[in-house]
Amino acid sequence: MKNIRNFCIIAHIDHGKSTLADRLLEFTKTVEGKDLQAQVLDNMDLERERGITIKSHAIQMDYEYEGEKYTLNLIDTPGHVDFSYEVSRSIAACEGALLVVDAAQGIQAQTISNVYMAIEHDLEIIPILNKVDLESAMPDEVEDQIVQLLGSPREEIIRASGKTGVGIEEILRAIIERVPSPPGDPDAPLQALIFDSIFNPFRGIIAYYKIVNGTIKKGELVKFIATGKEYNADEVGILRLTMSPRDEVRCGDVGYIISGIKTSKEVKVGDTITHVKRPATKGIAGFEEVKPMVFAGVYPIDSEEFENLRASLEKLQLNDASLTFSPESSVALGFGFRCGFLGLLHMEIIQERLEREFNMDVITTVPNVSYRVYDKKNAMKEVHNPSGLPDPTLIERIEEPFIRASVITNTAYIGSIMTLCLGKRGVLIKQEYISGDRVEIYFDLPLGEIVIDFYDKLKSISKGYASFDYHMHDYRPSRLVKMDILLNGEPVDALSTLTHTDNAQSFGRRMCEKLKELIPRQQFDIAIQAAIGAKIIARETVKAVRKDVTAKCYGGDISRKRKLLEKQKEGKKRMKQVGNVEVPQKAFLAVLKLD
Repeated sequence: MKNIRNFCIIAHIDHGKSTLADRLLEFTKTVEGKDLQAQVLDNMDLERERGITIKSHAIQMDYEYEGEKYTLNLIDTPGHVDFSYEVSRSIAACEGALLVVDAAQGIQAQTISNVYMAIEHDLEIIPILNKVDLESAMPDEVEDQIVQLLGSPREEIIRASGKTGVGIEEILRAIIERVPSPPGDPDAPLQALIFDSIFNPFRGIIAYYKIVNGTIKKGELVKFIATGKEYNADEVGILRLTMSPRDEVRCGDVGYIISGIKTSKEVKVGDTITHVKRPATKGIAGFEEVKPMVFAGVYPIDSEEFENLRASLEKLQLNDASLTFSPESSVALGFGFRCGFLGLLHMEIIQERLEREFNMDVITTVPNVSYRVYDKKNAMKEVHNPSGLPDPTLIERIEEPFIRASVITNTAYIGSIMTLCLGKRGVLIKQEYISGDRVEIYFDLPLGEIVIDFYDKLKSISKGYASFDYHMHDYRPSRLVKMDILLNGEPVDALSTLTHTDNAQSFGRRMCEKLKELIPRQQFDIAIQAAIGAKIIARETVKAVRKDVTAKCYGGDISRKRKLLEKQKEGKKRMKQVGNVEVPQKAFLAVLKLD
């Protein structure tokens, strides 16, 4: 056990984690020849196309140092704030962390929040200055920032480049010398923490775990503590580039188990595996349930696909424990699910994965956050969906969630960022100068305001230089109203939103204008209205497609023409009564990008 090292790589998005992991795998000869490609560990097409890591990936490497063989278990983690749950799970399974900072960009918001997460778990942090080969690199200035953040001596910071391979040997040496070997007792009853799982159509559910105490052998009878189910360990092994079977997996190792589990409810991330004959008395602590930030309805385009969608979501949830869902129904869209996501990027990725991995065509409604609604008797109800709002006469007050956001940026962009945040009903808390011309600004912002397009706007006004990180802060009373969109007097519940009183008028008007562009013309007029209760606040009309019925009428009295037009008018009226309006998927998505 003294020769095992478990560590993860943490950094802000785009600071070169995956490239650095590639070099480590290449240097330890874990991946060779034709397997060597950019982003080796990012095995999803989506990850490669977007150049981001979505899932954390575990892999084992062997390395010889001063005549001794060491086993290094590496977990590469995502950098985007929407996938911070993946990072927290990886940190729980490690004793050390490589903190990667881009020498050209310096410390960003997500770097800081990941550092605090690692410090909370008492991880040994090894700071690495990556991309030192770039012309725009400022290694000395960024080293100052790292020293200020971590308080570590300057000589402990390793200068490296994932692209050219500079400093890789130093990193491996630092991992072996600085990261402690995993604590644990090989002779104690088995305790293995499940930190991830995947679904394999041929072999059932495969769980990934880290053994804290004891050992697990092939063929043994094991039990999952949280669910109480018992299984035979048909195959156990360690995670190389592919799964590599072993007769036993020892204490301190990271491995996998295949035991023919078919239903996804039986495997929970954060559960503990133990032996049936000699069980551990309790599970391993330290796994918090994830709290979704954004809620949206996901509906199958074809209502017969409802059960398939449920199965697809369950399989996705195995692989992404931060996804939550529950069934709901909508007047306009039929039966579907109310899904909870960690953010908008997370929602987009889930939607794409449903299409690619499970061939599910889905409609996603406008994302909402959860509100607390208090009635006159002061009883509280959580509302995730505007249609679940009680009658306005019964509501005493509505509280909405506020987040504490930290934005790190260049001093040149302070003005425009302040304008953006205050325009989103934000409250400035404080600002601190980190070093030179970099400043960290703290805001309290309503989560509902940042859910749609805040991140994109922040990036564009700061020319990509601002980084953003947030956590839930509290709930505060707000003047919110429910705005409905009516098509020919019928409310489309999938488009209704909760919005602040001050923004309702302009938001309603913009929404009607956008829908007018997107809804195709029919044989009859379509009235698009935005309404708060019974009061209409905005209206647009999609004009009917009309046939020139007077074309065949030459000359004669005007009453002949009028007769034809009246006949057409009657037909249009009749058509309006029976015709219904199809809302294209584009319309639901356009609402998200209104500006």
